[in-house]
Amino acid sequence: MKTPARKPATPRTPDLIGGWRLYTPKLYTVLRRGYGWADLRADALAGLTVAIVALPLAMALAIASGATPDKGLVTAVVAGFLISALGGSRYQIGGPTGAFVVVVFNVIAVHGYDGLVIATLMAGMVLILAGLLRLGSWVKYIPDPVVTGFTAGIAVIILISQVKDFFGLDIAVLPADFMDKLRVLLAAADTLDFTTTAIAGGALALILVLRRFAPRAPGFLIAIGLAALAVALLNLPVETIGSRFGELPRGLPAPSLPDISFSRLAALVPSALTIAFLAGVESLLSAMVADGMTGARHRSNCELTAQGVANIGSALFGGLPATGAIARTATSIRAGAKGPVAGMMHAVFLLAFMLFLAPLAAFAPLAALAAVLVVVAWNMSEIARFRRLLNTGPAGDRLVLVLTFFLTVLVDLTVAIQVGVVLAAVLFMHRMSEVVGISTGAGPVIEGDAPDRARNGGRRPALPPGVESFTVRGPLFFGVAGRMTAVIDAISGAPDVFILDLSAVPLIDSTGAGRLEELLRRLKRENCRVILAGLQPQPRRIVAGMGLMRGRPRIRTAPDFAAAAELARTLAKKD
Repeated sequence: MKTPARKPATPRTPDLIGGWRLYTPKLYTVLRRGYGWADLRADALAGLTVAIVALPLAMALAIASGATPDKGLVTAVVAGFLISALGGSRYQIGGPTGAFVVVVFNVIAVHGYDGLVIATLMAGMVLILAGLLRLGSWVKYIPDPVVTGFTAGIAVIILISQVKDFFGLDIAVLPADFMDKLRVLLAAADTLDFTTTAIAGGALALILVLRRFAPRAPGFLIAIGLAALAVALLNLPVETIGSRFGELPRGLPAPSLPDISFSRLAALVPSALTIAFLAGVESLLSAMVADGMTGARHRSNCELTAQGVANIGSALFGGLPATGAIARTATSIRAGAKGPVAGMMHAVFLLAFMLFLAPLAAFAPLAALAAVLVVVAWNMSEIARFRRLLNTGPAGDRLVLVLTFFLTVLVDLTVAIQVGVVLAAVLFMHRMSEVVGISTGAGPVIEGDAPDRARNGGRRPALPPGVESFTVRGPLFFGVAGRMTAVIDAISGAPDVFILDLSAVPLIDSTGAGRLEELLRRLKRENCRVILAGLQPQPRRIVAGMGLMRGRPRIRTAPDFAAAAELARTLAKKD
């Protein structure tokens, strides 16, 4: 009996399928795998826990950014919900964070709040584009000294910005520039208010005590609540949210857009790029921390697109820039969160607080909120990591760390990031060029030449008269091209056969290929035969793609140095 032919399977398109999987929200994955009432209860409890932590923090960060406290709550509700619902991290909690305080304060001071809304919209679009271009994995290329330097710089700026409210100084307007701010604060030192300072100091002490002896307690909310109660019962003359900003609105505002013009867009491009950079970096760092705590794996490009959508959503409701919050994400995980529903519930609970508890927020003293931000600034500074990098890191890393820190504090966050990344890249290229080996002669067997080692007792085979070799160890890129040129120039005369050993070269860039072509042209003029030994896949593609062997019959290839030496003996005899 004849077996019927099997119908060929329809070919799949793995690139397309894999591409869609990169942008599948973790919420879909969690629900698809099964989600029961026990999971919902756990997520609801975790969401409530995080909402209690986020409530005072969102208001404090908004005030520190030069906005009203309701803007922070709107951001935590709208952006927090979207980040959890659409994001690529199973446990991410989103909202306003301390990293944005400096750039938001400066944008509002220069361009007004409408300018901040436009910059946040643009940043959201940049983040979506970055996600679609699959740039999510690039966060691992940002050096630790840059991240630590600008984070510590932001912490110092936040700390200085809270001095006015912490000590009750009589200052009408606090300048945006750090040095100007410092001069104004020092000039107003004699206006210190002891009642305000006592409230702030008491709140700070209570937060620290609770962190030490009751780490699971919502220290921020307890400290602000007790401070508000003391101010109300004792009728203390201390500035509160209500006295400065009035009663908070109950609920979300209607979505709207400010007037947008090309000139405003152009002026806000640097700020938008800075916001997008901070949002992308902090969200992916937060997702990596969550992965480390839970063993899960986030989808970085999905997370970037979700951050973009969330920032656009926050801007439409008049909110602030948002990103993943490391501390709140860790709090959610410790509270037993099972998935993204916890972050969505945190946003729902915050909205409920706005609807039903908004009048009570008016009694919160600004001094207590300043105490909250002092703790936030201390946590952001990562003083232990800063000290470790400064004391034990290589000299180049210490330079990047200190320069990024001082540029963040004294100049501008955007400049600090740009200079830090560029300097780190230059130092990296210098280090790479130092480890690349370029030499002439047979030399010892290098790592990866196992066949040669086996056949020659750890030494490469001797070369006959009229045969010379040239060995490169490491990537042949533009950083070492000058050294290769110098070695080429040092070659006196041309041999009959020239072996160019590239077996230890994992990659060649266009500049390296140009230097290689220059060497081949020079040897061709000398009527010298050339053998390219041990080409790895990427160098082989570059050599073929640039046509370095096209029309050059005197150029041969060999799988390794031993084979090249045998071929060289044959060619030398013919000559």
